[in-house]
Amino acid sequence: MSATPKYSTRQRAEDRARILQILLTNKAVASGLLGRLPSPDAQTPEQDINELVELVTRLPAPDLADVLEALPSEERDALWSLVKEDKRGPVLTEASETVWDDLIEDMSDKELLRALAPLDIDDQIYLAQYLPRDLMGRLLSTLPQDSRAQVRKVLHYDKHSVGAIMDFEVITVRADVTLGVVQRYLRLRGRVPENTDKLFVTSRDKTLLGELGLTTILLHSPETPVLKVMDDNPTCFAPEDHDETAARTFERDNLISAAVIDAAGRLMGRLTIDEIIDVVYEETDSDLRRMGGLSAEEDVFAPVTKAVKARWAWLAINLCTAFVASRVIGMFEHTISQLVALASLMPIVAGIGGNTGNQTITMIVRALALQHIQAGNYSFLVFRELGVALINGIVWGGVMGTVTWLLYDDPALGGVMTLAMVLNLLVAALMGVLIPMIMTRLGKDPAVGSSVMITALTDTGGFFIFLGLATIFLL
Repeated sequence: MSATPKYSTRQRAEDRARILQILLTNKAVASGLLGRLPSPDAQTPEQDINELVELVTRLPAPDLADVLEALPSEERDALWSLVKEDKRGPVLTEASETVWDDLIEDMSDKELLRALAPLDIDDQIYLAQYLPRDLMGRLLSTLPQDSRAQVRKVLHYDKHSVGAIMDFEVITVRADVTLGVVQRYLRLRGRVPENTDKLFVTSRDKTLLGELGLTTILLHSPETPVLKVMDDNPTCFAPEDHDETAARTFERDNLISAAVIDAAGRLMGRLTIDEIIDVVYEETDSDLRRMGGLSAEEDVFAPVTKAVKARWAWLAINLCTAFVASRVIGMFEHTISQLVALASLMPIVAGIGGNTGNQTITMIVRALALQHIQAGNYSFLVFRELGVALINGIVWGGVMGTVTWLLYDDPALGGVMTLAMVLNLLVAALMGVLIPMIMTRLGKDPAVGSSVMITALTDTGGFFIFLGLATIFLL
């Protein structure tokens, strides 16, 4: 008897690449699927479309979500038209929020609700709550009474709280039964929820008493009482806890799942590793975008007009700071006119300061995100970064000062170059520590636009320091 061939990760990667190749190299495929052929006599590429249908049918939802995110708008619409209704809900769950607008644009509310129907209740809540269309009321009317109560609980919690992402599908057992009874119960159920590594031990009023690992059930005698082998001090979360805090606990304690309990200690649901991975990915992606002054929702394949709207605010701020820097240079026109070499040297001072500031701010934002920075170590961090900047400034400022001396045969100009680099690196390091800390103290996200702000400050400061020193010592 021959074994059934497995659908390996390599084959899935090849299928994803093939879909991209078909849609991106032959524009007629997308046009044919959308009924937008350029002329009445144009031929629809049936062979390519048939292959696409086969690939879409075969690929799992996470792979399709990845492909959709990697396509421009028209090709994305064409591929989405091939995804069957019973598969659309899982694909939406796996896809990022940046592409939701494109995917649901031509779907009616009824079609969306039918797409959500096969999903677990927690996935239905997640999508209905955060899709750019208000479906919650209509979704509630389709749910059983007990599910409606669960949904109403979740709606009270913040988007970034544990309560908003918890899973309601849990398996509970009593403390006064044996492991043999638990084993028979699991066999009768026929299935366990995904990412189940433990069962939760509760009283009759759902108060959490402990947790029972699956390995414990397998490795102990069936006659062993649950009370004897359960962990009576499990890691638990409150629904109000922040999801990033939960993610750090999962990483520190190597958790796969954990209980979520209310203020009275009653079991509400559980948090699983798949939700935590989503939290970590979304926060990392969001922080990277915000540090560059980009919208967290911007789609890399969005139309030009939409991308312009998403970026204009920080570009306007950048323009203002650049204008300030230009006025600083204007203050020293007389100095530059007498020492033309300054014009070619001052970008070096500003550039090295910007690089130092970005390095410092990246380290501080990371430390803040991991909660490594506390009130007692502020001063240590400031002096540490100033020390690093001082040493780098002396070393590389000395190198650049020597090069300047040799190029222009002017030791005084070389000395000014060295001193300017040292001072600008110190300013950059100080600002790199203070900017995110001040933003955190004001209740703002320290990652939002931080690299834009530090670059503006180091450019302006670098020009002022270098040209000011040149005016003092060289003229």
